[in-house]
Amino acid sequence: MIGTGLSLWAQQPTIYTDPAMFGMAVLSALVFGVVGVILAILGFKLFDKLTPGKLDEEILQKQNIAAAILAGAFVLGICIIVAAAIHS
Repeated sequence: MIGTGLSLWAQQPTIYTDPAMFGMAVLSALVFGVVGVILAILGFKLFDKLTPGKLDEEILQKQNIAAAILAGAFVLGICIIVAAAIHS
C-alpha cells in the first residue's frame, strides 16, 4: 500500500502543450463538477424524502445542530461515492 502511494506521488504531472487538450480537460472538469453537484443535491433531496420530517426545516428554522451534522455527513458520503464513480 505504501509503495502504491509513493508511486502515485512520484508521477510527473500532465503538462498540456496542445491548447485543445487543455480546453478538453477544463471542459471535462466543469462537466464532472456540475454532474457531481447535481447528484449531491438529488441525493440530499432523496434522503430528505426518505426520513420522517423535513430536514431543511429542522436545520434552517429550528436550528437543529444534530440534523445539520447528519445532513452534512450524508452529503459528504454521497460526494465520495460520486467522486469514486467519476474517477473510475
